[in-house]
Amino acid sequence: MAHTPLPLIVEPAELETHLGMENLLIADLCRPEIYAQAHLPGAVHLDYAQIVAAQPPSLGLLPNAARLSDTLGSIGMRPESHVVAYDDEGGGRAARLLWTLDVIGHARYSLLNGGLHAWLNERRRVSAEPVKPARSDYPVRLGNEAVADKNYVMNRLHDPDVVIVDTRTPAEYRGETRRAERTGHIPGAVNFDWMNAIDQAHSLRLKPADELIRVLTGLGVTPDKEIITYCQTHHRSAHTYMVLKRLGYPRVRGYPGSWSEWGNSPETPIE
Repeated sequence: MAHTPLPLIVEPAELETHLGMENLLIADLCRPEIYAQAHLPGAVHLDYAQIVAAQPPSLGLLPNAARLSDTLGSIGMRPESHVVAYDDEGGGRAARLLWTLDVIGHARYSLLNGGLHAWLNERRRVSAEPVKPARSDYPVRLGNEAVADKNYVMNRLHDPDVVIVDTRTPAEYRGETRRAERTGHIPGAVNFDWMNAIDQAHSLRLKPADELIRVLTGLGVTPDKEIITYCQTHHRSAHTYMVLKRLGYPRVRGYPGSWSEWGNSPETPIE
């Protein structure tokens, strides 16, 4: 069975040479109006709302297996598919899809570096024709190696082997911006704004690895630790999850409930 040889972080030039290859599935997580104007040739549109679940006030939870199976089947995904995801906002929505694939054990995936911005800035070919994939049958089994739920985080608050990374803005981290009943951050968490990994001057690509490693190491986020990322709804923190995977961190988890759950739970400690 043919396997698409693409790296975890794929550049537009490399992806363009593989367009149309067997088992390649390109998932566009841009807004519908953006997809209608221009998308990568052959890309299937996927609404971000289809890959998250809400149980207010928790708004970024993981959908159940049946819902995910239906969603992935709707875009024609198969176990042998190599999924390349992109969006138009720096990679947050695309990264959330790829984190979800990690949760279900689907290892064949890539993030398009710079997403639609990089693709368009390099004047690569696009299409305005919507792609209607044939529905597939994709059975889903939820794993737990990539997930940290509220109890998992609570039980590791004082574990020296664990570093919790808050990827929200400094104002949210310090409690100056209110987006939940309570403000602040998870005790012991370090703040790494997810946008600090994005090169605004280079079509929203990831910053160089050595630069990211230097900043993260300065925060105590080192590869020998287990890393848990969170934000408000595990949207921004899914991007940081992918950054850490790109840098070779072996033990990374995402907290899907994030602050929308933690900050609205009266029993959780905060700083």
